Amino acid sequence: MAARSLAGNVALGFFAVAFVLIAVAFGTPSWLVSDYRITGARLDRLGLWTHCFRSLPDPQDPYQRRFFVGCRWIYDPFTTGYDEIRGYLVPGFMVATQFFFTICFICMLVGAVLSLLYFLCCGPDMSKFVLLIKVDALVTLVAGVCGGIAVIVFASLANRNGWMPGHSNNFFGWSFALACIGVVCVLVASALFFTDATIQKKKKQHLKDSQTRFELEHESKA
Repeated sequence: MAARSLAGNVALGFFAVAFVLIAVAFGTPSWLVSDYRITGARLDRLGLWTHCFRSLPDPQDPYQRRFFVGCRWIYDPFTTGYDEIRGYLVPGFMVATQFFFTICFICMLVGAVLSLLYFLCCGPDMSKFVLLIKVDALVTLVAGVCGGIAVIVFASLANRNGWMPGHSNNFFGWSFALACIGVVCVLVASALFFTDATIQKKKKQHLKDSQTRFELEHESKA
């Protein structure tokens, strides 16, 4: 009885790709970027946790006497006035994007542990093998759903007029693209894990039935 079916092996591959893509997207600041050809652009790029500006005027100062330049962590406590514009930098849809993509990332970490157990430690002879695969499938499904909500919310609202300056010259960056691809990969991995769980369950039942028939045949001959 093979430890993993083809579906399980392919699921591990998709999960590994998804984990790398989602982890990179989670920590890099290129979800929304400005066209580099626009010399007067005020936005450089932004991510979930870091914003980079070329010259962003204080949105709360009508006289534009203060500008923010360079890259900063969204919760930077050291730059004067940065905490005062946090509500502008992180509106409601960004909070939702951060929340759901963080849940996605946490689920991917849990899924990585389960996948390692599945790949390195556990086999079909263990009583909880099918349960392990199902839990892994469920965790990756939650990751995919939460990640999907995050990228849909961001895609729908991030480049709208009235938020980041020069929205007509802004576009979704490579970090956002990696997040989208990672979400698709993890959903595929989840489907394959569910498939593998079904296959392994059938194998166990078939093996059990075969053993039962063998015992009955042995008793009848005896």
